[in-house]
Amino acid sequence: QVQLVESGGGLVQAGGFLRLSCAASGRTFSRYAMGWFRQAPGKEREFVAAIIWSGGSTYYADSVKGRFTISRDILQNTVYLQMNSLKPEDTALYYCAAGRVPLAVRAGSSYDYWGRGTQVTVSS
Repeated sequence: QVQLVESGGGLVQAGGFLRLSCAASGRTFSRYAMGWFRQAPGKEREFVAAIIWSGGSTYYADSVKGRFTISRDILQNTVYLQMNSLKPEDTALYYCAAGRVPLAVRAGSSYDYWGRGTQVTVSS
């Protein structure tokens, strides 16, 4: 059974940083892409970043490019999202997702597995 477990969320001041982790288990992810999505209250879920497990190609939303970095640790089966220069508008519930490649990395509907999310709150 595939499990994705996010951690690392919290409350931080604007300009601060957080690192989110997504521990993946239950299968081999070598043919998968791992994505981070977020959803703020009253808003639709939106793509944040993705990484192709094999090869490490990365993709970012324009709103986080240059501030966020996605990476993966193959041995630990863990995906990270380093978030720097955080803004109040980054406040959301952040989800980790896994989908088999090839897929549309920015489309949530392309992903097969989802975690329960970790809350990120950025105060001004």
